[in-house]
Amino acid sequence: MSGSSFGQIFKVSTFGESHGKGVGVIIDGVTPGIELDEKDIQFQLDRRKPGQSSITTQRKESDKIHILSGVFEGLTTGTPLGMVLYNEDQISSDYNSIKDLFRPGHADFSYLKKYRIRDHRGSGRASGRETSARVAAGAVALKILNSKGIKITAYTIKAAGIECTQRDLNIIENNKLRACDSKAAEKMEKIIETLADEGDSAGGIVECLVTGINPGLGEPVFDKIDAELAKAMISLGAVKAIEFGLGFKCADLKGSEHNDEMDKDGFKSNNAGGIIGGITTGENIIFRIAVKPTSSISKEQKTVDIQGIEKKIKTEGRHDPCICPRIVPVVEAMTALVVIDMYKRQAALMA
Repeated sequence: MSGSSFGQIFKVSTFGESHGKGVGVIIDGVTPGIELDEKDIQFQLDRRKPGQSSITTQRKESDKIHILSGVFEGLTTGTPLGMVLYNEDQISSDYNSIKDLFRPGHADFSYLKKYRIRDHRGSGRASGRETSARVAAGAVALKILNSKGIKITAYTIKAAGIECTQRDLNIIENNKLRACDSKAAEKMEKIIETLADEGDSAGGIVECLVTGINPGLGEPVFDKIDAELAKAMISLGAVKAIEFGLGFKCADLKGSEHNDEMDKDGFKSNNAGGIIGGITTGENIIFRIAVKPTSSISKEQKTVDIQGIEKKIKTEGRHDPCICPRIVPVVEAMTALVVIDMYKRQAALMA
């Protein structure tokens, strides 16, 4: 399947399906001599794995990472780094009754039209399970970036219609939503649990902050760093929109209000979100993504089967009533993949 690779110098290619034997990733372009073991990667995978709380899918996967290649005596070798996670708790029979139906909000119809064949078990390649391979790759990138003083932090700022009114990054891992406002998180959780009981789901907004980044990263015209970040985020199946800095609010401002003025100490504001002309300014990168409500819901909906006959459908199985908390580490991983690739491209330019 084409379209399964990302990046130019730090290049990742993922493989596997939700109900296959496993999912994995191959990374080319890893810097040799970096200390790396499975614990570095497992920490990030544990943040993404299912079964973490009452508002995530109860599928039980250990998501244990296995490094297959590219590491010798605890150091990266510079050769392709291969990793795999074996699936352990897939229940494919949950999908037998709907294998000939198109589930609303899913890629069933579009995949069948493109390939003339589709894996109906848990969405196959279109499943969020594929993102575990991205998180594994992102963990490697994060390890390298952290050594440069770069920190990437994502968190929920809105879910189920409840918006955070404060940004406390110290509490993100202390609530089920991975939200930056504990009081808001409590309200989100109650609404989402009620929706889950009703067989429904909720969407939200996740914000990402990148600190410690150098100015001058990003390529002009087509490979702007914000364009690459946008591609990275929209490549996630649950993400439907992205904005940088003030985002859509800029449409209501005058140029004199939106421009980031400068003085001898640097920029006086960061309305652009740390990126101007597609190149980093050295200010913090900040962007937000819109996460759609989980498509797999047990409420009865209208659809058609592969013959075009109208039907009713309920999606059974174990699904997240809100994707926000588990997409947070995925957002961080994809951001890391963009940033490290841009660092390597800049290094190649200046060599």
